Amino acid sequence: MATYLITGANRGIGYEYCRQLQARGETVIAVCRTASEELRQLGIQLEEGIDITSDASVADLRTRLADRAIDVLINNAGIIKRVTLEDLNFDSIREQFEVNALGSLRVTHAFLPNLKAGSRIVLMTSRMGSIADNTSGSSYGYRMSKVALSMAGKSLAHDLKPRGIAVAILHPGLVQTRMTNFTTGGITPEESVKGLLTRLNELTLENTGTFWHANGEVLPW
Repeated sequence: MATYLITGANRGIGYEYCRQLQARGETVIAVCRTASEELRQLGIQLEEGIDITSDASVADLRTRLADRAIDVLINNAGIIKRVTLEDLNFDSIREQFEVNALGSLRVTHAFLPNLKAGSRIVLMTSRMGSIADNTSGSSYGYRMSKVALSMAGKSLAHDLKPRGIAVAILHPGLVQTRMTNFTTGGITPEESVKGLLTRLNELTLENTGTFWHANGEVLPW
């Protein structure tokens, strides 16, 4: 049985990570600002009131968990806000960088003392953060912040490999969640997380830093 810490756990993919991992007997620590009722009903450890854009809030989470060993850190928390060239809202772009890129790096850095050789880190990025795959433009804040997150993941993979810690940079697919307005063309969170956990099972020090689709496809940078 391993210990998983999951940010953005209150709904969508984060909740589904918690549900599937708890169902198979893992120890799950769910981190969020405010827990949903469905998350509470799982009966797992909840750490609420955490804002990953705040140094003080993440430090508080670190204090709460003290020296608790973490086998897998899943940086799932993220936001998307539509920013077009015609409506170039720089405050929105900054907010997406703070949550999507800096927030995940902040949490990872804070919990490095809790990780050990054999631990693994997941960064939930997006295919929209692939420069080579960008064929439609727009979405400036989301695309740019996810590129930054992927670059952070690649650097972490190099820096942590000597410590025996592997890093996966994962795209969940197009998923039917509130973030995508429950798109009818997407897959379910259950299907997405099954694929994501399969990729996590395949993560080693040899393939650390890989940018994977949940379905196993290696995505272009």
